[in-house]
Parts: sequence; structure tokens; C-alpha cells
Amino acid sequence: METLDSKVAVITGAASGIGWAVARQAAGAGMKVVLADVEPDALARAEADLAATGAEVTSLVTDVADGAAVAALRAHALERFGAVHLLHNNAGVGGGGGPIWKVSEADWRWTLGVNLWGVIHGIREFVPLLVEQGEGHVVNTASLAGLTITPMLGPYNASKHAVVAISETLSKDLRSVGADVGVSVLCPGFVRTGIADSDRNRPDWAPARPGGKLGDLIRELVATGMEPDAVAGRVIEAVRQNEFYILTHPETEPMVAIRMKDILGRRIPTLYPMA
Repeated sequence: METLDSKVAVITGAASGIGWAVARQAAGAGMKVVLADVEPDALARAEADLAATGAEVTSLVTDVADGAAVAALRAHALERFGAVHLLHNNAGVGGGGGPIWKVSEADWRWTLGVNLWGVIHGIREFVPLLVEQGEGHVVNTASLAGLTITPMLGPYNASKHAVVAISETLSKDLRSVGADVGVSVLCPGFVRTGIADSDRNRPDWAPARPGGKLGDLIRELVATGMEPDAVAGRVIEAVRQNEFYILTHPETEPMVAIRMKDILGRRIPTLYPMA
């Protein structure tokens, strides 16, 4: 989708981090932008800030784990702008740390609800629209954790591997039926976002647990990560060029190569630390 001017972008998790950076760059490319986020105050600020630049923008508070909420987002986008051309399923959380056998059912449900079901709901609601209009692009935010594995992040790893698999399937399904809709999967390493503080958005039924040393380590690594604007630039480029895998951290690629060698060599998975 080389031409973005006057096209419509729907972005989830758009009030901060990667989503907010993509929203700004999409608007800078002339796109009309629909912002979705679970945090009302942050979302209102993001809409106001983007509108102040002269962008055409609207927003809707959206819990992507709720299929009805994502359906409402689709309806809102169509009512406001009449079409959708770019869907960025970006909303995500980083919950569920510790040995996998100690992770609570609530942690599993919350992490998979946002990271996995959020993408599923987005695809089910928006892709039929893109196929029908014969134009569009889907970006799903996965992670380096969707291509390799570090210990103590079971639900997060599982959700991001699923997003990569869903994205690959979506790309093949669309091409199998001759649909002119592109797909990208974003697999960054650490980025300076608020994901280490995802607990602020936990629902009441999934109470926060003490983060401990693992939480502190993740917070430190995120703080030294890539700037969201740099990642957003790669996203917009991938949409224009119809690039599938968006890999933003070249220094992490050896980790992916090791995993592939483990698989093809029938080896016990290589254990390497988070940092």
C-alpha cells in the first residue's frame, strides 16, 4: 500500500508507546487515524495532541480482549471515516512472569486475552472489510519473543508466538484467495514503552502480583531500549513496501538463528538469559 495519503488507519494500544508513535507517523503521512486504547485519560490526551497537529483523528476506548468492543471500534471507524485501510493490532501487555508452572490462571487469561485475542478480534472484524474493498494492510505487533524464547515469560512467549503464527496464516490465506491485502508482523526487541508497567491496566479479576527481581530487570531493559519513533518508522516503511517480517533489532537476530538450529538439530532448546 504505497500511497497512504487520505487513507484510514485504525491503531490499538494507541495512547502510548509504539502505537502512539505509529499514529503520529501515520498522520504525518496524511492518513486519517482512529485511536483505540483501554486507558480513557491517556487516549483523550493522544487524540487532542494529534488533532492539534491538524490531523483528522477520532478515538474510542477499547478493551481489545472483548470482541464486542472491537466490533464497536470497527463501527466507529466506518461511521467517522467511511473506510479502513490500515489495521495495526498493537495493544499488548507483559504479564505472567515467573516459572511457568507457577503462573496463575488469571495471569494466563489476562495476557492471552489482550495479546492473542486482541489480534484475533481485530482480524475477524476488520479483514473482511479490507478484502471486500480490495485494498488494505494489517500489522500485528508480536515481539522478539514470538521468534525465540527466554525463560520466565511463559504467557507472554506463548501469546507472541501465536501472533506470529496467526500473521503467517493470515498472509497465506489472503494470497490463497487472491485478496490484495498485505500483512506484516512486528517483532521488536526492547522498546522504550510502558509495557513493564502493564499492571496498571489489569482487570479486577486478575490482581497484580509483586514483580520482584524479574520485573525490575524488565523495567531496566525497557528503559535502555529503542525509541518508539524508530520502530514506528519501520512499521510505516513495511506497510508501504508490503514487507512481512519487521525486525527492528539486528543484534537479536543470532538468538533467532540459534533457535532455528536447535529445531533442525533436534537439540534441547538453548538456554540463554534475558540480558
